[in-house]
Amino acid sequence: MSGATKPRRSVNTAERILDAAERLVQVRGYNGFSYADVAAELQITTASLHYHYPGKAELGEALITRYAARFADALAAIDRDIPEARSKLDAYVDIYADVLARGRMCLCGILAAEYETLPTPMREAVTRFFDSNQAWLASVIAEGRTSGTLSFEPSAADAANMIISGLEGAMLIARTGPDLERLRTAARCLLASLTR
Repeated sequence: MSGATKPRRSVNTAERILDAAERLVQVRGYNGFSYADVAAELQITTASLHYHYPGKAELGEALITRYAARFADALAAIDRDIPEARSKLDAYVDIYADVLARGRMCLCGILAAEYETLPTPMREAVTRFFDSNQAWLASVIAEGRTSGTLSFEPSAADAANMIISGLEGAMLIARTGPDLERLRTAARCLLASLTR
């Protein structure tokens, strides 16, 4: 019985560490928190942190992996539940708005701001996150062009890049308010530029 309890407790501690570290990164940035901050918040020792994540780089990679997987699940749900391309784009904006409404930034967006200071594996993971999002958006935009609901001059990949860049930038600016409507207004303008 104690053998079954230890792995569950270990998983719970690992998840709690990720939850606390994710919040800290989304609010302060990767370089703005330490293991001591996470340990203090969770009332555990730094040795416990090191047991689960030997170094900050490993913790950072785990954060990106989990965040990217949740984001991919959200995109899969949009594909499954929403048939029309423009509505899919609206749902994509909602993901960003939900993060901002909780007083946070996109995890990979804030990491991109610190890109040059990140360990190489984290940089690669951030790049993969944005490449994956751009590919998904490009497919949705191309779908909208084919169905006649979206119209735009650049390539679908360029339009996808414009949306990601616009939303990430809008999050940064909205953070100064904080004002969720700034993000919503920027998103409406971005999407209007693709709509017939």
